Amino acid sequence: MPGIEVRRKAEGQIALRERAGLVSPLSATHPDFGLSEAYDIAAEIVRIRRRRGERTVGRKIGFTNTAIWAEYGLDTPIWAHMYEDTVRFAAGDHAVLPLAGMAAPRIEPEIVLKLRSTPTGDGEDSLLAAIDWLAVGFEIVDCHYPDWKFQPADTVADFGLHAALVIGTPAMVADPRNDAFLRSLKEFRIVLLCGGKEMARGQGAFVLGSPLLALRHLRDLLRSQNGEPLAPGEIVTTGTLTAALPVRPGETWSVSLDGIDLPAPSLTLA
Repeated sequence: MPGIEVRRKAEGQIALRERAGLVSPLSATHPDFGLSEAYDIAAEIVRIRRRRGERTVGRKIGFTNTAIWAEYGLDTPIWAHMYEDTVRFAAGDHAVLPLAGMAAPRIEPEIVLKLRSTPTGDGEDSLLAAIDWLAVGFEIVDCHYPDWKFQPADTVADFGLHAALVIGTPAMVADPRNDAFLRSLKEFRIVLLCGGKEMARGQGAFVLGSPLLALRHLRDLLRSQNGEPLAPGEIVTTGTLTAALPVRPGETWSVSLDGIDLPAPSLTLA
């Protein structure tokens, strides 16, 4: 796309988000619209928002759970920036989050991490050594396309579908060579509940084999795109561990964990 077209599309996506509107995905009107063009639009969105004083604080990785690819017709993970005003911590492992301004929100339980350093190695112990802390969080994703129908490129242009991230109490990484903890990140199981009722199940291996391997995928993808490398202090959310489920105001969502020693947060939607 010519530069002016990229800017116009980026401004259009921002305006769409600000009014919580719905529109046909770009791939519906531009059949050749692909990931390269989508990341150009996403980069322009970041430039516009930063010029407005909005600060990026990390990245989200989307669609690392291959079990949900068929539902959405996807075949690749994607990534997007997260912003200071969309990321918060759950005080006492409970938070209240308004859904006002969202078009069609869904909830995703995820492993969230904060980087101590830029990850460079490929081994899981090396990746863990680059992490300051880990936590369980809820990402609220929002789609501005009718019925959540899109191609991968459409999601990249739509802010990676990121709307909000609520993070539970972090657990510091004490020993990156702890083989038992590395195994637990793959093998732990999670149950997503609404009002105490089980809604979905998942496990650590669902996100590209482990949240650490999802982080490695993001690092390598950024390198291939010549994008901004991951930096110390960034928060990264590694993809949904279960199906992404629709949410409504008044609901309280929680998780139960088995096989990993991390605090389990809850979230009430308003």
